[in-house]
Amino acid sequence: MLNPVTPTFTGHLRNLLPAAAFKDDSAAYLQEPRDRWTGQGLVVAPANTQEVAALVRACAKARVGVVPYAGGTGLVGGQIMGEGPAPVVLSLERMNRIRDVYPMENVLVCDAGVILADIQRAAEEIDRLFPLSLGSEGSARIGGLLSTNAGGVNVLRYGNARALCLGLEVVRPDGSIWHGLSRLRKDNTGYDLRHLMIGAEGTLGIITGAALKLSPQPFATGAAMLAVPSPAAALDLLALAGAQMGDTISAFEIIHRQGFDFLAEVGPEVRMPFADIPEWCVLIDVGLPAGLSPDAALEALFVAGHEKGLVSDGVIAQSVAQRQAFWHIRESIPIANRRIGSVSSHDISVPLSVIPDFIARGNAALADIGPFRINCFGHLGDGNLHYNVFPMPGRTRDDHEEQRGQIKQTVHDLVHALGGSVSAEHGVGRLKVDDLENYGDPAKLAMLRAVKDALDPLGIMNPGAVLRQRSE
Repeated sequence: MLNPVTPTFTGHLRNLLPAAAFKDDSAAYLQEPRDRWTGQGLVVAPANTQEVAALVRACAKARVGVVPYAGGTGLVGGQIMGEGPAPVVLSLERMNRIRDVYPMENVLVCDAGVILADIQRAAEEIDRLFPLSLGSEGSARIGGLLSTNAGGVNVLRYGNARALCLGLEVVRPDGSIWHGLSRLRKDNTGYDLRHLMIGAEGTLGIITGAALKLSPQPFATGAAMLAVPSPAAALDLLALAGAQMGDTISAFEIIHRQGFDFLAEVGPEVRMPFADIPEWCVLIDVGLPAGLSPDAALEALFVAGHEKGLVSDGVIAQSVAQRQAFWHIRESIPIANRRIGSVSSHDISVPLSVIPDFIARGNAALADIGPFRINCFGHLGDGNLHYNVFPMPGRTRDDHEEQRGQIKQTVHDLVHALGGSVSAEHGVGRLKVDDLENYGDPAKLAMLRAVKDALDPLGIMNPGAVLRQRSE
């Protein structure tokens, strides 16, 4: 059984760590972005790995839970613990050093609290690319991104966060430190503990440092917004693009017109790419080596797609600013979603070939529950859709609170039936613990529990996230 943070324990920590580590104004750390949960606990921000280790050792001795807090941008409640004994909320914000850069090796080593955008800029300074990119990159921290195995828009070409990490430094649940900041591409000396920690959401240890893999900067980049008649046509266009351009495609996003309608309704203001907004469109982004023209490649794709009936209209970015404007549209859609207020949001993935079937069957099943607006968009290239359900105009999500559970189950049942995942890139957190139990393979769940019990026998690491907290 875990113990709560008490005044006596707080006093002990204040004797153990510098005064600068303690956050007296904790409100911002105890609220998640969609205001669905409120947390609790003592917020502490160590400045280095040794301070993290000392803090975790003290928590282990007192059997006090530790909830890691990176950028606070997670959407499944992994950084918020609202029930049970009050924990220590361990913020990484003061651990923000880029430790070393190795241009010849294409490696950057940094603290876990470095903001993603700062890593991207550091890579650019040496003419390299750190390709992990997502809407919250201005505030998300690399430790949280690795702990959730974040995806983003460039997974099609570069992979998830897991594929971009060579080594880790981790404080274990007993306060000892695993010095695993390897820069090696090959190391077959036993279990790959790096991959065990990535995606564990802080339930097996605290990531304090990372060795990240950089890539060469593309010589030339380009983007296009292409109108397509259907999701099936979008998939055919993706296959055609792959045949013509190979692995130079960085991103391939699908957008339904509902996203544009929300932007027009509540903002942010964006310049619409089409005079008449199509029912569906795709945003394709490419990065080519020297000697190849993105404009020519995208124009050839448009022509071939049009001849096959896959594309009806399109705009190819004529400048860096226009390419950025296309991405501004894509990144503004989640902002508009939050302003409308979803009844139920779903971060799902299914095999690429069944995406059209999922959308058609999902829309029909929700229509049987009631009238809703559905905004379906996301990373078509890797099968990850954000399939979000909204109230009709004049109503709010609160009007449908009693239907949220039915909507979520309807969508997730269909995803599971089609061989998909109910958490594509946001993780499990506390929001989807029930889903993991309902849809997870029993053998997998047993293995997850065995790993958790072996590495964190006291159950202090992010209690209740990913796996339900044991009752004693």
